[in-house]
Amino acid sequence: MKKIRKILIHKICQLSPNMRRITFSGKDLLDFPSNIVGSYVKLLFSKNNLARPYSVRAFRPKSLQIDIDFSNHSGDQGYATKWAYNANLGDEIYISGPGYTQELNLDCNWFFFVGDMTALPSISVHLENLSSKSSGIALIEVLSTDDILDIIKPENIMLKWVVKSECNFDNLINSVSKIKWPSGNPFVWVACEHSKMVQLRNFFQTEKKIKKRNMYVSSYWKMGLNQEQHKSLKKNDIIK
Repeated sequence: MKKIRKILIHKICQLSPNMRRITFSGKDLLDFPSNIVGSYVKLLFSKNNLARPYSVRAFRPKSLQIDIDFSNHSGDQGYATKWAYNANLGDEIYISGPGYTQELNLDCNWFFFVGDMTALPSISVHLENLSSKSSGIALIEVLSTDDILDIIKPENIMLKWVVKSECNFDNLINSVSKIKWPSGNPFVWVACEHSKMVQLRNFFQTEKKIKKRNMYVSSYWKMGLNQEQHKSLKKNDIIK
């Protein structure tokens, strides 16, 4: 069982119209692991018996501070996002974790990151921690041009932003399919809305013949479903 920690809101920063960063602090973070690449914690809302997973954007061991970014990714805030957008300094919450997602295969020749705003924190952490000699592509879908953020990345990672279109649901998928494919063996990292994830997974598996060991694909949410319904859906949807 992962350790449960109490943390308090230390700082709130609106990074963009649809992305809010909350910095938490607390003595319970004394033994929090310093390696945050690919890590996430679950925010525990005891009043409603809910748990919501969020990527760890940053952790500063010396000051015992942890950053978590909350995206208003669909224009319709879920429970945790509503909490974050109504939170105040000093508010407390409990977290469990951290847990870790699949590690990147660093033996691959290049990297291809694809995600929407829910994946932006995790993609940012991965890019910041890649070797300076790493190469590849990061394609990120945002709700508006005002949601485009400055990201630290290796010089040879091409960063492309896609603005979500209400009249074209497949804008992200179309943008991926139009990318000029570099030579060599890639590691593909994908996280976004479930329906788009399924299409992208099929594209990378069927058309690009990417093997499971060289691919992390996950849906972080599903249009029209709450987190519990989405979690149930994911249990029956595993990469073969």
